[in-house]
Amino acid sequence: MATLKDFRDERLRKLADLRDLGYNPYVAEANRTHRTADVLGDFDELKGQSVTVSGRIIAIRKFGKLAFIVIKDQSGQIQLFFNESVVSDRDVAQNRLSMSDIPLLDTGDFIEARGVVDKSKTGEISIFVDEFRLLTKTLRPMPSVVDGFTNKEERMRRRYIDMNVNSDVRDRFLRRSRFWQATRDYLNQAGFIEINTPILEHTTGGADATPFVTHMDALDQDFYLRISQELPLKRLLGAGFEKVYDIGPRFRNENYSDEHLPEHVAMEWYWAYANWRDGMAFMEKMYRQVLEQTFGTLTFKLGDFDIDMSKDWEVWDYATVIKDRYGIDVFDSTLDEVKAALTANGLEVEQTENRARGIDKLWKHIRKDVAGPVWLINTPTFISPLAKTDPQDDRITQRFQPVIAGSELGNGYSELNDPVEQLRRFREQEAMRQAGDDEAMMLDIDFVEMLEYGMPPACGWGYSERVFWIFEGVTAREGVPFPQLRTEYDEVTRSIYPEISLE
Repeated sequence: MATLKDFRDERLRKLADLRDLGYNPYVAEANRTHRTADVLGDFDELKGQSVTVSGRIIAIRKFGKLAFIVIKDQSGQIQLFFNESVVSDRDVAQNRLSMSDIPLLDTGDFIEARGVVDKSKTGEISIFVDEFRLLTKTLRPMPSVVDGFTNKEERMRRRYIDMNVNSDVRDRFLRRSRFWQATRDYLNQAGFIEINTPILEHTTGGADATPFVTHMDALDQDFYLRISQELPLKRLLGAGFEKVYDIGPRFRNENYSDEHLPEHVAMEWYWAYANWRDGMAFMEKMYRQVLEQTFGTLTFKLGDFDIDMSKDWEVWDYATVIKDRYGIDVFDSTLDEVKAALTANGLEVEQTENRARGIDKLWKHIRKDVAGPVWLINTPTFISPLAKTDPQDDRITQRFQPVIAGSELGNGYSELNDPVEQLRRFREQEAMRQAGDDEAMMLDIDFVEMLEYGMPPACGWGYSERVFWIFEGVTAREGVPFPQLRTEYDEVTRSIYPEISLE
């Protein structure tokens, strides 16, 4: 049975033959006039006309003076028909191949073909080729030719192959692109301005997360990779902008899960002179528009959940939900009572457990069974260090979180703009950090100084690509093109490149 090395050696031989003939196996330009989908979709208009297509070979059949090659590009695939009496002779100067050169081609190679659009005797729309060129010679066949390429981790390691072999995976990332484009369109139409904020920060904040640390040689100083875009965007409100947003990567040095990756794309917007209720109404419309444009529907079957995003959202009060489930008053309970509830429900009790973390775990235990869409509101102040308190009850904040399919798929609130209160809450968080909570927020004195110069009342919101993963029905790693994996090299790769150290 032929091995990958055998296939590669044979292709290396063909590559050498092509070069000996004078061909350039890796040209710099292509002359495509039509995508394959254009030819198929506009057949009536294009019939009898000459077009040039380019793509990857997925099938080759040669019968004497006739040959059939099927190529595919991103839009689809089409059959090329070759007749020796019609195909031009070899022209090495133009990199133009002849019929006699077809045995030097393999599946996976990229070619360009010019010819007339018509139908074959079997009625298949085809291009009757009069000249063709080699664009790229490949040295490895697609794994489906060799072993099927079904191992999940291997598919993620070589996602560029996975997308070739599995069109549904490639289509997923077209939808992911539409998700972020729809997000941008909605915000731009509402008058928001996209401003990219720094990824490297002296002090990072805006979320409860452990940051990555790096070192900048130019300043001889450590920096953090941002865990959120929040604080820089709110500085822009202080600078006079009224509607701003940022879409880009953020980094949280935590473990992988089905809903979390240490690196992922997120969006945050901030809206001056708006409050949390304005934000709730705005986001209900945004979810509907973005999901409709991404998936073409507002009804979803996500695991055991049946979700209808067109219906009215329920609104749940945080303290009421916790009281009804556990009998705990979130505002007047001890750490021991919280730990007892955690233990009774089979939840982890860490050595550094504090009341805020414990109560949040209890809520998440409820959340996992909620279909939604639900707005969770009135989050306790001690859990929300950047949100504005309710003027009628300073124990709670003006925060709103969407709960859908067992997950929190966003976070918004009326932004705290009182510098004295912000500093007090930062100090509370700093005490939590010193007690061993690495996810508690850092004290950002520059942000406090910005607030002292003044930031208008505002609403802020953020969501990550977790929204896409949930509605796409995939895990986090499956939902990104190139997930991080531990570096490994298989024995085939090691044998092919023995002179290279891969340790």
